[in-house]
Amino acid sequence: MTRTGAALDDPRIAQAVEALWDYHNLRHEPRRTDVGIGLGSHDLSVATTAAELYSQGMFPLIVFTGANSPTTAQRFPRGEAVHYREHAVALGVPADSILIDDAATNTGENITNTRALLADAGQTPRAVTLITRPYQQRRAYATCRKLWPDVEPVCAATPLPLADYIASIGDEARVINMLVGDTQRIDVYAERGFAIPQPMSDDVRDAMSLLVSEGYTQRLI
Repeated sequence: MTRTGAALDDPRIAQAVEALWDYHNLRHEPRRTDVGIGLGSHDLSVATTAAELYSQGMFPLIVFTGANSPTTAQRFPRGEAVHYREHAVALGVPADSILIDDAATNTGENITNTRALLADAGQTPRAVTLITRPYQQRRAYATCRKLWPDVEPVCAATPLPLADYIASIGDEARVINMLVGDTQRIDVYAERGFAIPQPMSDDVRDAMSLLVSEGYTQRLI
């Protein structure tokens, strides 16, 4: 059974989780791009980070993209993108600087729907900022490079250390399960043609295998 708390007190698990956490953090330097794209999820810090970057002048336009999933329907009953937009507006982003796609149900659709939405609005960005959960950065980057190869993606996420991020979510097991699932998807989605391949060290693979053996399998394909 998956652990539900204090798993990081086990040094083996803590080291494995940190290895996956570090792998997915691309450490891109923030810079000005044409649009910020907030990928929907259960994590409202995506919208907070988008609003902060907008206020810093990193992009003049935000797209929030996301419908609902079994993990977000209760938290965001009107849809991820809608709630993200409301949160960003409450943080001071002008409503007319935000577009929403409320239909995307996966990362591929986040990218393709946003691309179509911007085209309909007469926007042809050359560089975009992908704003995601911290552990979704690499998958979002690889997906964007595959499905939208003529733009340059820069990844961004809330800059919290792992322990602080888990505390902000309030569910250690959920974060670890998501980390394991996203790591598996790096290889699987590249093999299926959904994303470009990404390097993955033996240490990262071993860390994922350890966490799977410990029962963190809820997000495996």
